[in-house]
Amino acid sequence: MQPIRRALLSVSDKSGLVDLARTLVGFGVELISTGGTRKVLAEAGLTVRDISEVTGFPEMLDGRVKTLHPIIYAGVLARRDTPEHMRTIAEHKIEPIDLIVCNLYPFESVLGRGDAHEEEIVENIDIGGPTMLRAAAKNFASVAVLTSPDRYPKIIEELNEHKGSLSLATKRMLAGEVFERTARYDAAIAAWFASDATDFPGSLTLPFVRRSGLRYGENPHQKAAFYVEPNYPTDSVCGAEILHGKELSYNNLLDLDGALNLVREFAEPASVVIKHNNPCGAAIGATISEAFSKSWAGDPQSAFGGILAMNRTVDAETANRLAEPGKFVECIIAPDFTPEAFEILTTRPTWKKNVRLLKTGPLSTGARSGIDYRRVDGGLLVQQRDRGADDPATWVTRSLRTATPAELESLWFAWRVCKHVKSNAIVLAKDGMIIGTGAGQMSRVDSVQIAIRKAGDRVAGSVLASDAFFPFRDNVDAAAAAGVRAIVQPGGSQRDGDSIAACDESDLALLFTAVRHFRH
Repeated sequence: MQPIRRALLSVSDKSGLVDLARTLVGFGVELISTGGTRKVLAEAGLTVRDISEVTGFPEMLDGRVKTLHPIIYAGVLARRDTPEHMRTIAEHKIEPIDLIVCNLYPFESVLGRGDAHEEEIVENIDIGGPTMLRAAAKNFASVAVLTSPDRYPKIIEELNEHKGSLSLATKRMLAGEVFERTARYDAAIAAWFASDATDFPGSLTLPFVRRSGLRYGENPHQKAAFYVEPNYPTDSVCGAEILHGKELSYNNLLDLDGALNLVREFAEPASVVIKHNNPCGAAIGATISEAFSKSWAGDPQSAFGGILAMNRTVDAETANRLAEPGKFVECIIAPDFTPEAFEILTTRPTWKKNVRLLKTGPLSTGARSGIDYRRVDGGLLVQQRDRGADDPATWVTRSLRTATPAELESLWFAWRVCKHVKSNAIVLAKDGMIIGTGAGQMSRVDSVQIAIRKAGDRVAGSVLASDAFFPFRDNVDAAAAAGVRAIVQPGGSQRDGDSIAACDESDLALLFTAVRHFRH
């Protein structure tokens, strides 16, 4: 337990700084500081030495050079248990520094704004901060280092408990946090430099930050945690505000993300019900209440206990329909909830205690851009997100019969839903809603038959979307026999001619997109 006698404070985020500094001064700690940090402390009535007074060198180059000086680094890196080190710094009249308080230039938040120009981004690449943090962390046996204001309250508590000292265990823990922080920081900078590259980088470091632990993973015997990107979108599961309900589970988070990604495909009022990461219901309507009712009616049996996403504020009419007997959902995510809807959903249903209500704020429309990651044993698969080259105007009719305008509208709806269904994926749609889904089957014709069975009597006059080509005409024959009137699929099979002929024999419209949407 070595007492802290001298501290250097240089921070971008000044929250909590004055309280920490006052605690240090209360134990007789000398404060050294730079620029804006020194000004804040001085305005709070604290005595602070300017770093230029310590180094004998002015801050220069618009602040690019201030802490980068041998007097500072010798004071940080000198081992207190090594007499030679202590003699050396004494000979050069260098005083040891026992505490570094430094958080970095806000590179990630500046980049995350989306409107910063290159010069501003570059100037927010911190050089002295990471160097000083790493130096202090290396010498953690002698020097404490703080890089996050979130740590200040606990450190103040320990300083008070130990009369101005910190334990070795605490200093070691803080040092580990430094290397985590600088690794994330450098990874974010490297990713920015690579953002214009035409290929993926030669190495990959992912700057994710732990948001929370989870009770367990997919199953109770699996440990799990939730990590987020530094600049996650606000209209996402990561950015959503939990308004009500118990803790989210690993499976909840997966399904919420799937539901939100699908519902943002639509500009019109839309509602989606996800079960086991597949849409069992999806619909558009004139109002969000109508869209919800249609989405639930798509497969009421499967919808029970599912995850619900809507792209409009949930109103009282929608909440009343959702609170009806026989309906139950685990989570609801939407841009917002009216006060009346919130009261209904948290007081009226029998499942009111546990339902999670999540508010995203306004949702952007269309598929997200960016990169997706998937773990394999010993490695990581990386790919661009599936935004697709989707434009119904580019679809090609391959059948003798042309789809009607109403059929084309339903095909476009079904195609967007199909992109979010596990392959082999088949979606049957009619009147702006899913009426049957076949997901994740090893045989495509099995998916067709499951979707038809789910649709029941509603299949007559419906349309069908397939995420990939038909390998055999049996898919078309099964759909035609059930009453399907139009099909959209990518095409590209060696047996496309057989499927085209089958459509012509049954007077079905067939369109090719030339775009595949596998989702494994």
